[in-house]
Amino acid sequence: MSQVAPTKSNFLKIKEELKFARQGYELLDQKRNILVMELLNLVDQTEAFQKRVEEALALAYRNLEESVLRMGKRRVTSISESINVQSEISLGKRKVMGVTLPVVNTEFTGEGPFFSPVGTSPYIDEGVRLFQEALKEMGHFSELKISIMRLAREVKKTIRKVNALEKIAIPDLEDSLHLIAGRLEEQERENMMLLKSVKARLEAKKAARK
Repeated sequence: MSQVAPTKSNFLKIKEELKFARQGYELLDQKRNILVMELLNLVDQTEAFQKRVEEALALAYRNLEESVLRMGKRRVTSISESINVQSEISLGKRKVMGVTLPVVNTEFTGEGPFFSPVGTSPYIDEGVRLFQEALKEMGHFSELKISIMRLAREVKKTIRKVNALEKIAIPDLEDSLHLIAGRLEEQERENMMLLKSVKARLEAKKAARK
């Protein structure tokens, strides 16, 4: 902080600024801790969901392969063209310490039967269900990934602010407050000495007149 005049008004002003900076530091420190906890929680969930997505897709494709083996590629392709299932992805949001995070919901419309069950394998119906489940898992997985990126960005910003207050602003204000307090004390001592000197002179003059 630049040098300021060592006055009582500046002392009170800097004291108030220091109080505000310390309060800001405490709030930002709490925010940082909450964001970090939420971030770590989402990272754990993401690792689990990545595995779930991989397993869901693997199961769906194994089912598709089994359908092709039992019915032939041409028959499965023909049936797939008759399946009319619409997907709709809706985006919601939630907030964590002021950070907006997405909420992804995947819904499907369209009820079968889309084809005659005669000469078809039950793997077809199961395949439709498995791919729907895989898509839902992928939607939630993307929700987690985006949330992690946004939280990580906010954590970085918050850490920078916390460090700026802790290592620069607060020590700077404390130093200025200490310097002004010292200067005010020095001025007070000088004033006391001056008053004593004036008093002594007045008493000396008074004594000389007697």
